[in-house]
Amino acid sequence: MNDVLDTPRLRLRPFTEQDLDEVVALDDDPDVMRYINGGRPASRDEIRTVSLPRLLGRGFRAAESRATGEWLGWFCLAPLSDGWDTVELGYRLHRRAWGRGYATEGARALIAEGFTALGVRRVTAQTMTVNAASRRVLVKCGLTFVRTFFEEWPEVIEGSEEGDVEYALTREQWAP
Repeated sequence: MNDVLDTPRLRLRPFTEQDLDEVVALDDDPDVMRYINGGRPASRDEIRTVSLPRLLGRGFRAAESRATGEWLGWFCLAPLSDGWDTVELGYRLHRRAWGRGYATEGARALIAEGFTALGVRRVTAQTMTVNAASRRVLVKCGLTFVRTFFEEWPEVIEGSEEGDVEYALTREQWAP
């Protein structure tokens, strides 16, 4: 995985520990966290000890505006095993970045990098059934609906009674 991936409007770069304040601000927004944990803000300590170490790991990138340098959120193309054969696509953006096409732009760039440079064979993504905005992004990126599933989560979130959905895209199905 390249260190920095530029798109026309985004710079996707590796996380650093200096991103802690930005992650705290992102995860403190109840609207951002609505489909993650029902909108409950995480403590700074929880983000520092649990979330940030995960974001510093393989496949995660901080997203910045190329024009202004503004921190917009993050994207990931995280391997589901030791190699890059199957990866999970994910993203989390500040509300101020919603509705501008950033999620689609960043996700498409990661998918392309995965299929062309990393040897990815299959990209998967999951979201809550009721998360229509994320589902639209996945479809715009070429992923197709695979299934609806129900799991026991530690917290009940509004809309969880409708389950979660999985989408996927294989290298053979991908059209750059």
